[in-house]
Order: sequence, then structure tokens, then C-alpha cells
Amino acid sequence: MAALIRNKLANIPYPTQTFDGQTIIVTGANTGLGLEAARHFTRLNAAKVILGCRSIAKGEEAALSIAQTTGRKGVCEVWQVDLGDFNSVKQFTERASKLERLDVVVENAGIAALAYREVEGMEATIAINVVGTFLMALNFLSILRESGKKTGTVPRLVIVSSNAHLSADLKERHEESIFEALKKKEYMAGRYPNSKLLEIFFVRALAEQVSKGPHASERVTINMLSPGFCKTALSREATGLIFIMFFLMKLFVGRTVEAGSRTLVASASGGPETHGKYMSECVVKEPSDFVRSEEGQKTQARVYTELMEILEKIQPGITKNI
Repeated sequence: MAALIRNKLANIPYPTQTFDGQTIIVTGANTGLGLEAARHFTRLNAAKVILGCRSIAKGEEAALSIAQTTGRKGVCEVWQVDLGDFNSVKQFTERASKLERLDVVVENAGIAALAYREVEGMEATIAINVVGTFLMALNFLSILRESGKKTGTVPRLVIVSSNAHLSADLKERHEESIFEALKKKEYMAGRYPNSKLLEIFFVRALAEQVSKGPHASERVTINMLSPGFCKTALSREATGLIFIMFFLMKLFVGRTVEAGSRTLVASASGGPETHGKYMSECVVKEPSDFVRSEEGQKTQARVYTELMEILEKIQPGITKNI
């Protein structure tokens, strides 16, 4: 409870840094944190803000809202993408490769499923929050590098994670294959925190590999963040006592969506000191004790290896983007 109270009372600075002339992509941008972050980017003079949404209609509503509140028309574009459809992810990044420049990608889209369902042959939370997210990330790496070479800048790739990883136990690590174990229906109550833990493991490993890989001189800053506990619709699948618990938490200790979105903007302007780092309340912080433990390091290596094998099967050759 103390952590939740700190979450409510924390001072999250209002974004004032400029994104003048930059092209920015935000996924999950038709509602919640993504929408408010896109609104900030538009207000802060970005030249183009691409709203990645599953629904074009809802995306157009979001774009209209942003134009009306910022007074900047024609900045936002709506592109369709569904992280639960890997072909959709590949088509989205292929379209992005044709942009004149790309400075920032904020991967915000995600789900918190309570009931088991499958997409792309795996449990939906893992398919969307982890596999689809990093299929997108690896495809964007080469696009961001090329843009950085043209503009003489260091582009940023931001993964929206969560402080929910602090409660993750990842019992699946005790089985032979972590990702095969995650296809099972057991442990659904912990699936969302575990998906966020997997994101943190993979970003840390990915950033390390990128920094020493064949493209190391073509820098891209990769970081991740927790927006804190916010009054978003992420818990929309909750029912019964769980719904009541989330309702009360949002009422008394939830951060506003606009305040939470500021953390996305802070990470999107992060410098090299944020590369591979976890950010919370707009500053670099340490992830959980488990992530930094000896067992956590071993688990991280397994997660990275297994996920890279999965991504290579989905899109042969993608690992060369590292």
C-alpha cells in the first residue's frame, strides 16, 4: 500500500522539451496513455505523430481530439496495426520503412487478459505484450538506424512496461522451456506481471547486444518504463471482486492518465544514459531485486535466447537486425 500511496503523490514533471520536426510513432494511441502521450508530442511540435491503432475509426476520433486540443491540424496520421496478428505487425513496420525519417517509436499497446485465450498459437497476453511487441521492435531497429544516419541524431525505441513486474514470480522458469510453459492455462493470475518481467529481461539483453553488435556505431537508444498505476482501461476484463479492487485503487491511489503519459514522453526524450534502463517517475531506477539477482540473470539469458528463436521462426532473418 505504501508503494501505491507514493505512486499517487509522486511529482511527475510536465513535459516541456521540444520534438520539433520529429516523426514519432505511438502504438495503442487511440486511448489511455498512448493517446495522451501522442497529444503531448503534438503539442511539443512534432512534425508527424503516427497513431498505431487496431481500429481506424477509434484512431481517427483520437486524431481529431488531439487536433482540437492542441490547435495543430494535419500532424496526426492513423495507421492500423494489431499486435496479436504478426502479419499486421510486419506490414506496419514495412509501411514505416518508407517514412522520410523516424525519430521515436513508443510501443505502448498491450493487454491484461484474465481469461485464457489464444492468438497466433500462444496465450494472448504473451503473444501481444511480448512476442508481438518485440517482433515490432526488432523490425524498427533497422528503420531507426537508417533514419539516424540521415538526420545525424540518435533515435529512441521505448517499451512501455510496468512496475507490476515487481510482483512477478515467473514460475514457468522452472520448466524446460519458459515460452512453452507460458502456453499453458495455469498461472493466468500472474500472466500480466510476468509479461512485464519478460519485457524487462528482453530489453536489458537486447540493449546489451545492440551496443556490441555489428551495428553498434549506428546508435539507437532503447529503454523501458513504468507509467505507474494509472486510471486506464487496462483492467477492463476484471469482474467481481477484482473489478471492485481495481475500482477502489483507481479512485484513491490511481495516477491520472495524463500524468502517467508524461513518463512515456520522458523516456522518448531519453539520452544514452537511459539505454537498456528501466525508468519510473521519469528517471532511471533499478528494476526488481529478482531481475538483478544471479538467478534473474540466468533467466534473462534464457528468455532472450528463447524469444529470439521464436522471432526468427516468425520472420526468418530478423535477428540480423541486432
